[in-house]
Amino acid sequence: MSKRDRTLKDILDLILHENPSTQEEIAEKLGITRRYVTQLLKPLVEDGTVKRGYILDLKSYEKFLESYGGNISREDSAGNIFVNDMVRNMVKHVHNQLECSFNALLEHDEVKANEALEMDFITNNMVEKVKTSVETIASINQNSEFSKSVLYNEVAYELERIGDYCGHIAKFVINDVYEIEEDILKYLTKMYKKSQKMIRSSMIAFLDGKTDSKDEIMDMEESLQILQSKAINLIATRMAENPFDEKERSNYFIYLFRVVKAFKGIGNTSVEIADIALEFHNNIPRSTTPRTFR
Repeated sequence: MSKRDRTLKDILDLILHENPSTQEEIAEKLGITRRYVTQLLKPLVEDGTVKRGYILDLKSYEKFLESYGGNISREDSAGNIFVNDMVRNMVKHVHNQLECSFNALLEHDEVKANEALEMDFITNNMVEKVKTSVETIASINQNSEFSKSVLYNEVAYELERIGDYCGHIAKFVINDVYEIEEDILKYLTKMYKKSQKMIRSSMIAFLDGKTDSKDEIMDMEESLQILQSKAINLIATRMAENPFDEKERSNYFIYLFRVVKAFKGIGNTSVEIADIALEFHNNIPRSTTPRTFR
């Protein structure tokens, strides 16, 4: 690729990722003149690859990359870059949703719990946007390499599941009048931190191709399982000490079990995402047997 074509690709990448408003902004960020930006973009504006407001036509951009770089990998396709960014934003949102849910639990704060539940509506909308975008990519690129774009859908659905688990945590705060005992909360805090780390590691594996982290993720899942067992045993002990005629208190313990299982569910979902990453980047098929039966 010539220096001129490399600069043009840099301009298009900047438009794709940073949504610049003017040619002056493009020129300043790339350290070139505005006149040179105008000169390079003119043919692409005329053929519709770059539209007004500096928006890329993804199909035309694919053809541009193919003309200079041969075959485009699934990771480098314009459509996949676009959806990759959408999923990356969804991950940030889910991290915030989990944090909000857990803070509501720590502080027994119904306002924050309701805020976390409202965030779940956004999570669900994000899934639909990813799905629509993937369908668009599939209609543009129907060869076998680009067919793997549908794995973005699966990751988005897994993130939606994590959002649902966050909802279980938030609903506990809204539905129960009792605050959690300190010794139980200690285990839940450790599970929360482990869950956040597992989400982060699994999504780095998928979004950035760092699939060598799978062993570390599995180690974290095992650690989460140990924490779950300890938390459940402690809750069961407290429940056994509780008089049977105190129905409200008994329900509290039952719902608390669900909170513990929600964190374990987040861990399991993170492992599923890591498996999807292996299939996406390393062509390692996932097991068709559900994890609960492996």
